[in-house]
Amino acid sequence: MTGGTSGLGADALRRIAREPGIRVLLGARGKAPSGVPASVETLPVDLSKMDSVRSFASAVQERLQGSEIDALVLNAGLSLHDHHRTSDGFETTFAINHLSHYLLLRLLLPHIARNGLVTLTTSATHDPAAKTILPPPRHADARLLAYPDQDPERDEQAKTAGGRAYTSSKLCAVLTARALAVQPEARDAALRVVAYDPGPTPGTGLLRSAPAPVRGMWRILGTGLGVLVPRFNSVEAAGGALADIVTGRVVPPPGEYHVRLVKGELTWLPPSDLARRDDVMEALWRDSAELLGLPAVSR
Repeated sequence: MTGGTSGLGADALRRIAREPGIRVLLGARGKAPSGVPASVETLPVDLSKMDSVRSFASAVQERLQGSEIDALVLNAGLSLHDHHRTSDGFETTFAINHLSHYLLLRLLLPHIARNGLVTLTTSATHDPAAKTILPPPRHADARLLAYPDQDPERDEQAKTAGGRAYTSSKLCAVLTARALAVQPEARDAALRVVAYDPGPTPGTGLLRSAPAPVRGMWRILGTGLGVLVPRFNSVEAAGGALADIVTGRVVPPPGEYHVRLVKGELTWLPPSDLARRDDVMEALWRDSAELLGLPAVSR
């Protein structure tokens, strides 16, 4: 699991780890959140550095000792106010929210059990029809998202650039889920793949790099006052829904892969028009592999 140290991920982790017979390998830069049982082992990973992701994947394989992964939970994410670059030269939001998880998925895919689960956390912000406050993605071109300076339609304003980088990365999460589901290795193993949208969930650390007034309002709405806004979900509801998916309490209906938490209820629905385009899906899978020095098809 990634993204299990705070917010809805920490809540989900506590619920998952309490299940009998569950063992969790948590990738994190810091310690596991308080209140988790000894069945959680935290392994270091910095998702902004692809070498660190590779080291984490190797550490997971060592801990497995020949056993298999029942669920791969790719939940970590961040939203920045502007474009930044990682030490690898990639745009930071794209690197952490998409490339690191794509790399981890590719490296661990051979170790996922038959009928296993892969879940990636997405957001309704990827869909222009949702009419969120963030600018929707224009494309899912991996090269231009990794190197936005090369994008002829790049955003010049910091706020717009940061917001669009986030929404584009969440579009990539849905496309990656779709692409994984049709990979021969995943189909042969009958993997279940879910793109999970927790809906707007105030009180998480998602906006930790936003201006102070925005962070303050986000924290306030994460308290009991959030119930005054019907479209907001609590951290507990969002974390509980993710835990239900991971532990198998909720099983995707045949042919469904995109689920959104709406007023506390998991609702299976189509993602955006762009997310449903096969050519965009195939290009993202192929180009992400090329950026990371991987073959387009698992071997």
